[in-house]
Amino acid sequence: MVEFTVPDVDYTQYTNRQLAAIPLAVLAVALLVIAGWFVVTGAPVDPGIDFTGGTELRIATDAPQSEVQQAFSPAPDSIRAVPSDNTYVLTFQAGSATTTELEEQAAAAGYEVRSIDAVSANFGSDTQFLALGGVAVAFVGMSLLVFALFRTFVPSIAVVISAFSDIVIPVALMNILGIELSLGTVAALLMLIGYSVDSDILLNNHVLRRSGDFYESTYRAMRTGVTMTLTSIAAMIVMTITATIFGIQLLAAIGTVLVFGLAADLMNTYLLNVSLLRWYKYEGVKR
Repeated sequence: MVEFTVPDVDYTQYTNRQLAAIPLAVLAVALLVIAGWFVVTGAPVDPGIDFTGGTELRIATDAPQSEVQQAFSPAPDSIRAVPSDNTYVLTFQAGSATTTELEEQAAAAGYEVRSIDAVSANFGSDTQFLALGGVAVAFVGMSLLVFALFRTFVPSIAVVISAFSDIVIPVALMNILGIELSLGTVAALLMLIGYSVDSDILLNNHVLRRSGDFYESTYRAMRTGVTMTLTSIAAMIVMTITATIFGIQLLAAIGTVLVFGLAADLMNTYLLNVSLLRWYKYEGVKR
């Protein structure tokens, strides 16, 4: 059985500003990426066909990608090869062609249609509103619950900032890696809110509500929190690699988002949150 050994970090060697500098800098870069993407495309992250509407066609063929591209009219917006089973996944914009037309074109070219899924533009728009609204409601509800639990500003805002950063950083990386926003990636972002709150509340409870000095309490929280997060990251990496090999794009996207989000959570919890808690414990409480 694999066992993670959590090092005993000597936080006394670093000031609060030094601890907070790295996560805040990464957050700032992520916000710049999202803002730049919004200026260029009109959306903070590219929506997938779940939200824009369209058709996804999976065909089986040994033909080269260029030949597959020319077999359909209008041409597909994207083509992704799945080498493990000699298939291609093609996506078409909503309204560009009916499912019947696409199936007929595939049959005429001698391709086997494995699956075809279509989403109307109106339904996709409604789904996007509900999905993003759900993320917003979940985040606001989490924030209110955290403030109700701790009833003090600094420990509560530390949890909220960490959770916000844990969402923003993966969204920025989705733009860089070309991962579209879908129902699956929205679910991953909701999961990250839960992961983030779990690790941050664990840290806050050890520091604020249990016996022992600040550094002893922090290390106790790290032994549990870091082990838990690293285990989750390892599981998500395995899932992402397996899904990529077998061409399961949705699971690969979810796994990628969770890996980066959980890595960001480690940074935000044990650098940013620790710095805010230490300031509160040694300076803020005295005021």
